[in-house]
Amino acid sequence: MTGGRDRLPGEGGIVSPGQPAARAAAPTPEHVRAAAALIRDGRMFRLARERFPKMPLFAGHPTFEVVSYRTPQGSRVTGDHHWGLPNDACLGFMSELVIGTTHTGAHIDAHAHMTVGDEDRWHGGSARTELGDFGPVRGDATEIPPLWRRGVLYDVPGHRGVTALSAGEPVTGADLQAIEADTGVAAGSGDVALVRTGYLAGWPDPEHLAASRGAGPDISAAQLLLARGVVATGSDTETYEVQPAPDRGTPANPQPVHTLLLIEHGIYLIESLDLEGIAAAGVHEFLFVALPLAIRGATGSMIDPVAIT
Repeated sequence: MTGGRDRLPGEGGIVSPGQPAARAAAPTPEHVRAAAALIRDGRMFRLARERFPKMPLFAGHPTFEVVSYRTPQGSRVTGDHHWGLPNDACLGFMSELVIGTTHTGAHIDAHAHMTVGDEDRWHGGSARTELGDFGPVRGDATEIPPLWRRGVLYDVPGHRGVTALSAGEPVTGADLQAIEADTGVAAGSGDVALVRTGYLAGWPDPEHLAASRGAGPDISAAQLLLARGVVATGSDTETYEVQPAPDRGTPANPQPVHTLLLIEHGIYLIESLDLEGIAAAGVHEFLFVALPLAIRGATGSMIDPVAIT
């Protein structure tokens, strides 16, 4: 069930669990042409909400701030003539300082974002050997390719007939398969799979957000997407995976989904996507476009992705 999409050159069917997933290399010309064919009626859905000072974020991240740096009045008071004199037209300008983590709002995790084990390893590197004073020298945001891929939406609350999932409610592999059976659309090799929990339906009200915080895919859903060979998967939550993890395994791991997908297999994770509009429109298959910022030493990138149908 792939919604009638033709396979791209070099793509196979569903891989067996445990096999490496397709790597998210930069799109080939074949990928670009095949994905562009998904555009049928020209509708575009923006998949990011606005960012603003003190916006809700995962508690482990620094606050997001926007601070004015230059203003016309400020330059006038301090006598800063940036273009020289004369300036009889009173030409001025404004600029600002944006302070915050690259994991603010809609964003994608670089491989070096998460580590595991005593050696602090990430996918393709380690904090012991590849972490410098100014961030990782391998696995940083400069290595995240542009994403121009077939996208598939798994609208879990829509399938269940609710507005949003409850806090800490898991999305299982069986849930994803049931949605595939209902819609006739399934993620496949080289695709981007997006999972809606309804978390952003209450944005940015703290009480509404708390009612759905922590819902997300569990390890069985991650294993299914890994087997399908997706290059990236995202959700509308701050942590992607269900929190707290229902099964931490042995040794205990509070984020087994991140470990399996991002660390072990290099599958990019995308978080805090606005999936409300595309879900309301009943769209399940689309062209997904996200262009990460190539910031050296960053462990992720804010993105402003779109879904085009």
